[in-house]
Amino acid sequence: MPAADQAPPPLVRYKAARWGAGLLLLLVSGPLLCRACDVDGVTPMPQLLAFLPWLLAPAATALVLSAGTRWLAGCAWALTAVLGTLSFLPPYAADRAPASGPVVARLRILTANLEFGGATPALLEALRREKPDLVSVQECAPEECAPALEGAQVRAAFPYRVIVGGGRAQGSALLSRFPLRPDGAVPGTLAMPRALVQVPGAQLLFQVAHPMPPVAGGLELWRTELGRIRAMAAGRGGGPTVIAGDFNASQDHAAFRSVLDTGMRDSAAVVGRSRTPTWPSLTAPPLGVQIDHVLLSRALQPDRARFLDLPGTDHRALVVDATLHA
Repeated sequence: MPAADQAPPPLVRYKAARWGAGLLLLLVSGPLLCRACDVDGVTPMPQLLAFLPWLLAPAATALVLSAGTRWLAGCAWALTAVLGTLSFLPPYAADRAPASGPVVARLRILTANLEFGGATPALLEALRREKPDLVSVQECAPEECAPALEGAQVRAAFPYRVIVGGGRAQGSALLSRFPLRPDGAVPGTLAMPRALVQVPGAQLLFQVAHPMPPVAGGLELWRTELGRIRAMAAGRGGGPTVIAGDFNASQDHAAFRSVLDTGMRDSAAVVGRSRTPTWPSLTAPPLGVQIDHVLLSRALQPDRARFLDLPGTDHRALVVDATLHA
């Protein structure tokens, strides 16, 4: 048999398997260490943290390779990585207490990122079908989205609105069935308007969220804009509050958890759907990450969360039914 056709000797195979296990463990250990230390780190850690549940695959593979080559240190390392990943899978919620007091209103909230306005027709259909009370729209392009939302049919259903931003990604909109008045905005590269909405029984603060994504070279901007959303949440006062939109962050990002630490609750997490992917829609579900959220203050109790596939965008929309308590 020619030498080229011979199988590698056992020692070479063992070394290759151990090297493979070691490389896989290096891949997963950085994000897990960041998660454990409650930091997001530097590139590529925030990007890997977004997909933390999928780190189970390389960690488990490394465990099999380590066990197969009787590498005890590798087995211990891989087992720690597997158990560590599993420990972070439950939903993060700083405040799990349900809302209390009499119910004064029932609200349906919808948030959707239209990807440069491409999903505008799908959004209009979703508005007709779902009949939400409050709507947060991101990437509301001035050429497609803004004129459509100013149409007679939409105006009849949502007579109150705020539409801002001059670019295809920068534009945002806030629609309401109830009277509202603009209440400023969270400063950001992409428009994040806010309004005070007079819902039955209370005045509600409604904030659109759309910070920049954590791309390489843009992490500080991402942290800064999420920090501004956190500051808004921390200073919201005692009234009911909704923050809805594309946060470009998951529960595995420390910058997003800091927003929840202000007392806001992630609706999907409360109803048991914290890791339902919303992006990228090409693979979500089953693969992806949840970066689109509806956050509610204590006075609002989420009862149901549903995810909608909208043709024309790389995000899934989120619809939340909630009860407002006095």
